[in-house]
Amino acid sequence: MDITILGLAILVVGLILFFDYSNGFHDSANVVATMITTGALSPKKALLMAAMGELIGPFLFGTAVAETIGKNIVDLSSFDPKTMSLSIHLLIAALIGAIAWNLITWFFGLPSSSSHALIGGMVGAVLAGYGPEKILWKGLLYVVGGLILSPLVGLLFGVLFFKLTVYLAREATPKIKDLFNRIQILSSLALSLSHGTNDAQKSMGLITLSLVVLGFLPTFHIPTWVVASCAFAIALGTASGGWRIIRTLGTKIYRLRALHAFCAQTSSAAVILGAALLGGPVSTTHVVSSSIMGVGAGQRISAVRWGVAKSIMVAWLITIPASGLIAGLSFFLIRLIHS
Repeated sequence: MDITILGLAILVVGLILFFDYSNGFHDSANVVATMITTGALSPKKALLMAAMGELIGPFLFGTAVAETIGKNIVDLSSFDPKTMSLSIHLLIAALIGAIAWNLITWFFGLPSSSSHALIGGMVGAVLAGYGPEKILWKGLLYVVGGLILSPLVGLLFGVLFFKLTVYLAREATPKIKDLFNRIQILSSLALSLSHGTNDAQKSMGLITLSLVVLGFLPTFHIPTWVVASCAFAIALGTASGGWRIIRTLGTKIYRLRALHAFCAQTSSAAVILGAALLGGPVSTTHVVSSSIMGVGAGQRISAVRWGVAKSIMVAWLITIPASGLIAGLSFFLIRLIHS
């Protein structure tokens, strides 16, 4: 085996695992913000529990999302063994675009989408390297459609689940708050399992794609060690916690109480896990944020801080083009350095 190819494989897999770690770090707020804000668990316990769910989730619910990411967005024939350096440059540029955007939005405390960033990075790099003919537009539209639809479903589920829960608890005493704080732990665990299932698979798909491109795998199938390493990386990132985004989700969209947190978490988990089983790489950030908005709107529309929500939506809209632009520029810069 060519030592250069082996070194490139280690570099690319390492970058993907770092993206997976940054995904967990960036998205930890999705899982724990509501639970920490309401005092159901301390920050350390909440992050530890979430990390355990992120680690276990990818082993329980299959790899349908990984198949979508690895096979249905970019034409595998784009990666010609005769132009190995070009293929490697494309992969590295795509990852730079995704990781850079994750770090930029984390710095400003905006809960943007790691899924959007990854898709944008992949598309931007391939457009820069080969042009539009190497994008599988049908598969890309399926993914983008899911990314757009899922927040709307999260918003709707948030409203409906909140209304249903309030109706069922209409005759309860104020002590029911303690019950919601306890069952909120279960809903948060379900959310971490669904998040690990959906988001870790995106990195699994990209690593497997890279192994096919580099000739380590003859066909696209996901090895067990890839599942394990991606699950561990996203769990480690989640345990590290992104505190800036935790504050945004927990307090700035809507001032959550135990009832609202339970409803938002349960709604989010249902949407994210359902999408994962169908192979849809949805944005967990979008779903959680929109579920919180839905729960707040279910209480009282004016209670939602729509100005903050607007800023988040703007970040959603620009993530794919922004990460794609960074990836495209990174590709040209890498080619310039190695020319």
